[in-house]
Amino acid sequence: MSIAERPDAQTRIPAARVARFTAAAPFFLSFVLIPLVWIGAIQGGLWVLLVPLATWYLFSAIDTLAGLNTANADLDTTEDQLFWYRLLTQIWVPLQFVTLFGLLYYVTRADHLNGWEIYGVMFGTGVMTGTVGIVYAHELLHQRNARERWLADILLAMVLYSHFRSEHLLVHHRYVGTPRDPVTARYNEGFHRFYPRVLRQSLHSSFRAEKAMLARKSLPWTHRSNPFWRYWALQAAMLVLAYVVGGWLGVLLFAVQAGVAIWQLELVNYVEHYGLTRRHLGEGKYEHVQPRHSWNASHTATNWLMINLQRHSDHHYKPDRRFPLLQTYTADEAPQLPYGYPLMAMAALIPPVWKRVMNPKVRAWRARYYPDITDWTPYVQASTPPPR
Repeated sequence: MSIAERPDAQTRIPAARVARFTAAAPFFLSFVLIPLVWIGAIQGGLWVLLVPLATWYLFSAIDTLAGLNTANADLDTTEDQLFWYRLLTQIWVPLQFVTLFGLLYYVTRADHLNGWEIYGVMFGTGVMTGTVGIVYAHELLHQRNARERWLADILLAMVLYSHFRSEHLLVHHRYVGTPRDPVTARYNEGFHRFYPRVLRQSLHSSFRAEKAMLARKSLPWTHRSNPFWRYWALQAAMLVLAYVVGGWLGVLLFAVQAGVAIWQLELVNYVEHYGLTRRHLGEGKYEHVQPRHSWNASHTATNWLMINLQRHSDHHYKPDRRFPLLQTYTADEAPQLPYGYPLMAMAALIPPVWKRVMNPKVRAWRARYYPDITDWTPYVQASTPPPR
């Protein structure tokens, strides 16, 4: 008797599909931010705080109840079995697009919202496009197929941070944990010093990296294959559309949400690698990236919200893994954050609090993995650009 003729064949296949959707379902919780930002726009008042409160506090509170998720997915899982996870990131793109420009149309014509309420709506929108949109873009830009990379570029254009793709792939992953990586926060560097530095240096380093790649092919930076042409075109299109739906006020509010989203991204970047460095081997070479070179966090709910971004140790160790396959590590294998990203990001905004929590952890990490290094000065110098 063939498999198709067996009596239970018709129930087993659907059951497997249901099981796969059930496993992926918690990651869809991030979609709740879309109705929340609309409720804030329609109701006004303190309702505009719904998205920041949910993102920063509600998911952190669920972390407290749910605890840590230390289970690891089977690395032999196939692409077909990841259907719901792949769908998750791809359908977010049109939903964010419609939400963002729908809100710009609505709030620029809403008589019941005062100036502070309009700002609150767009601040919450920026929290959404930064916490979810850029994180999903990060997942998509790591994929090899052109469709998903295009979707990443569209998401990044919606927050005017398109160069993040080049910076992340060509600079950050290559130089993470070294002075050549603008995004690796130095030991004792407060966020308010890190933020303007990384905004300036990451833009320059990403352009230099693309220019260097073209030069190796004997092509000028002006060649049409330079992705910066795409970046600039997409960002210009977003600004023009913001003007069409909301006039100059729409452009201003679009810039507000983009600024908040970028701020959210760089807060996370600050947390992910603070104080962690790779051993310098001499002649500009460093040891290979290991799980110990990123802060790891296994907090359940905030990993749902940020699609396992907090399993950052494995992401840098194996950058080509899709988010559901990212592995977590024990304290013996990788340094652990005491809380999920939202609470750690809030701590980063108060440098004395941050340093009181994290500096002892960095010193303990150094003593554990590099007890022979007594002079850390070369590892914490200001960033230098990657070689041309």
